[in-house]
Amino acid sequence: MPIYFYSTRGEYDCFSNFSPHPFKLDGKEWPTSEHYFQAQKFAGTEHVEAIRAARTPKQAAEMGRERKRPLRPDWEAVKDDVMRKAVLKKFQTHAAIRDTLLATGDEVLIEKTSHDYYWGCGTKGDGKNMLGLILMEVREQLRSRSKS
Repeated sequence: MPIYFYSTRGEYDCFSNFSPHPFKLDGKEWPTSEHYFQAQKFAGTEHVEAIRAARTPKQAAEMGRERKRPLRPDWEAVKDDVMRKAVLKKFQTHAAIRDTLLATGDEVLIEKTSHDYYWGCGTKGDGKNMLGLILMEVREQLRSRSKS
């Protein structure tokens, strides 16, 4: 039975990039995986620090989507790996949410969004669900590391 997630409320709230689980990556402390992900759109510019300092993940997302900032030219090619890196680090950092993710066993994880057909499943359920796929990849990585 698939597990659906989206908001920062409920049993699987930690699967959201907006969940308040800070981690250290690239030598900096990031308040959420959303902050990290959005900031990486502008790697090497002053916009990284501005987004990292955003008060909320929603604000970080809005700043990252502003097209008056210069989006890095390779963004489409690297965005999945940036997300993988952030999600893995978040779950490596916090034992409680790592346990939540591992406890999902082999269930399919689906970000149930209305308008996002890339990271989520979209309104009709036929989106790519990349965040769900990445969470399942991270779950497998964590599982194989705990066995070794």
